[in-house]
Amino acid sequence: MTLYPKLILDALATVTYPGTKKNLVESGMVADTPSINGMKVKVVLEFPRDTDPFLKSTVKAAEAAIHYHVSKDVEVTIETEFKHKPRPSVDKLLPQVKNIVAVSSGKGGVGKSTVAANLAIALAKMGYKVGLLDTDIFGPSMPKMFHVEEARPYAVEKDGRQLIEPIEQYGVKLLSIGFFVNPDTATLWRGGMACNALKQLIADADWGELDYFILDTPPGTSDIHLTLLQTLAITGAVIVSTPQKVALADARKGIDMYRNEKVNVPILGLVENMAWFTPAELPENKYYIFGNGGCKALAEEMGTPLLAQIPLVQSICESGDAGAPAATQPDTMTGQAFLALAQAVVTVVNRRNKEQAATKRVEVKTTVEKEK
Repeated sequence: MTLYPKLILDALATVTYPGTKKNLVESGMVADTPSINGMKVKVVLEFPRDTDPFLKSTVKAAEAAIHYHVSKDVEVTIETEFKHKPRPSVDKLLPQVKNIVAVSSGKGGVGKSTVAANLAIALAKMGYKVGLLDTDIFGPSMPKMFHVEEARPYAVEKDGRQLIEPIEQYGVKLLSIGFFVNPDTATLWRGGMACNALKQLIADADWGELDYFILDTPPGTSDIHLTLLQTLAITGAVIVSTPQKVALADARKGIDMYRNEKVNVPILGLVENMAWFTPAELPENKYYIFGNGGCKALAEEMGTPLLAQIPLVQSICESGDAGAPAATQPDTMTGQAFLALAQAVVTVVNRRNKEQAATKRVEVKTTVEKEK
């Protein structure tokens, strides 16, 4: 029996690909002319991606069709290619990102997102390439703070992959789940769904070259934090707190999470937010309405720097709500405070990189691995 390409293609035309409801030939999935050597046939099928749920069943169906319509004696080899390259392994994510800084707090309401947004903008104003990821899946705030609530990221084709293009504002590349959900609807997701969405924002986005990748993390300690620690080698963490004793107690927990022996993420320093109240009409006055010196004492106790004390000024809240964070106005008192914070972060990150080994991702072993 003499084999020729049309025989093979006719057989493949009897196989329907569920993804398109068309046969393999009509779907354009036969990547090249079938290779024939005697009774040996090699077919290359192109699938959209390596995670295609129909891949195995389609390959088996194609092989069976050739045996049925051509000859059971044909030795069939089917190779697969993918239109979109698979996501890189976790160890090869974000190869062009130099420093990853997590901005964290032990509790909500201490202004962590305000600090993260202004830190990112201040770093960009200093000339650094900066990315900011809003990792608070259930309460995203960055689209509003950056005045890009109506923005919708689009996909770009790069190196054979479909990647999300971050929104750029104030010189900062920004992504948030807030761009993809209805802002007026609660995000009712289980932990696994939230963590998968977060991984996509990290691994399936075109972050490109960054000097600083700022992570605005949710308050407390949760699945989201564990996902970040397992996905990224975080350079260091900045802990935000107010001077209140209850906030300081929770800040200790945040510090403890990063210093846990299984995590080992360096604490870059503390930021005391709402350190004092300064009324606009009396800019020289300081009223310590949440207490005085609490973060400074905690920083000394924990052996970590106090990076900045940010005053409670009405304009900080107003500028954030208006989508123009204080750091966009470097000539103001609050703008200067956040610029000083950014300079302090650059200093401690450089020192950390010089004196300490690179952070390793947290690897959680499965139950089977533990039993071994």
